Amino acid sequence: MSGGRALWLRVWAAVVFGYLYLPILVLVVFSFNSQKLNLRWQGFTLDWYKVLFADTRIQEAAVNSLVVAGAATSVSTVIGTLLALALARYRLAQPAQLLLYIAIIVPEVVLGIALLIWFSQLGITTGLLTVAAGHVVLCTPFVALTVRARLAGYDRTFEEAAMDLGAREWTTFWRVTLPAIWPGVLSGALLAFTLSLDDYVVALFTAGPGATTLPLRIFSMVRFSITPEINALSTVWVVGVSLILLVGQMCVKKSPS
Repeated sequence: MSGGRALWLRVWAAVVFGYLYLPILVLVVFSFNSQKLNLRWQGFTLDWYKVLFADTRIQEAAVNSLVVAGAATSVSTVIGTLLALALARYRLAQPAQLLLYIAIIVPEVVLGIALLIWFSQLGITTGLLTVAAGHVVLCTPFVALTVRARLAGYDRTFEEAAMDLGAREWTTFWRVTLPAIWPGVLSGALLAFTLSLDDYVVALFTAGPGATTLPLRIFSMVRFSITPEINALSTVWVVGVSLILLVGQMCVKKSPS
């Protein structure tokens, strides 16, 4: 590659990453702004983080989001992994995989309305349980397709060898199959976790009284004005999710390929 083209690619990459991450950097910087209106930089302060950690409504919403995300991630990872294995081994895999793509393409507002109607027809009162159930529906296709991509290069002769040596199907799965596809399973779980934490639309339709998640709380706060407290909350949330993803990626790299 010529020197001029390499320089152009570096400049273009810098522009793209700047476009993606510069707004987040501005948000982080203004979380330390002493001006309440947050229109211009006035001075450095940590007072907004003190206000944030003293806000009980924010704490309750954060706990709700973590509980929902944990439950949705656990269930969708199990269902998605089993679905990916079925897609890799049995017939009718292509039509079923097409249905997964359709589930991803469908707008979240359509999914939210459908879930609300479904819960209403079943007589289920909306709350954290219905939010978690909605997030399972939202996240499962992403997990299944992520694990399915990992299974694309998987050699089943190892399973056959284990079973020839007397291992049962369940033992073969735990000791042979799961360790081999673990990076894909972990990647799918991390994707499901971040999707659940970030979701607003599905939670808007499926949440009930006392089931306010953090995205719902943030959107209710920004209706009036964007204060440095919201910036501080967003900064803490971005840092927390980034650390979780970083640890997850480190685990994926250390997993056997």
